[in-house]
Amino acid sequence: MQIFKFKIKKIYLFIAGAGIVLLLGLFAVLLSTQAAPAQPFPFPHDVHVQNGVSCLYCHPGANRGVTAGLPTRQKCMGCHNNINASTPALQELAKYAQDNPEFTWVPVAILPEFVFFNHQPHLNAGVDCANCHGDVSSMKAAEPQKYMDMGYCLSCHQHQKPDQFISLSDCATCHR
Repeated sequence: MQIFKFKIKKIYLFIAGAGIVLLLGLFAVLLSTQAAPAQPFPFPHDVHVQNGVSCLYCHPGANRGVTAGLPTRQKCMGCHNNINASTPALQELAKYAQDNPEFTWVPVAILPEFVFFNHQPHLNAGVDCANCHGDVSSMKAAEPQKYMDMGYCLSCHQHQKPDQFISLSDCATCHR
């Protein structure tokens, strides 16, 4: 009987240990998916916003349709070719642009494949980019926003007029 109790305790300890390892693994995965991805070149959003560059200048697709888009090398260098590379960061950019025919930025605000989101109606409704993307004027690099989920979207949609909320809360509006 004593051996039987000892084996049960071992099994419980094994299950508890395996559960802890699993939870730690899930936590690590969650943290890695919430981290900003590495970019080919540091892009200081704060500096650009402080210099009066509009979100829509670099991300013009937001005005026209589904995705905001990411700036091309030509877009970046259209301005930076006219700026004296007087700082180490600007000199590094000039060198990077000289050595790379294209800038391949990595998207930061990624939604699951089953979610359909279109920037255009949100901009038409006067929603500011910072409402969903955070205060990029204080970010050295764009960061994924941890609250960007269905609950967050619905919390904003529920403040619309009742007839608008009916269509905005319909599952098919965002899930296709």
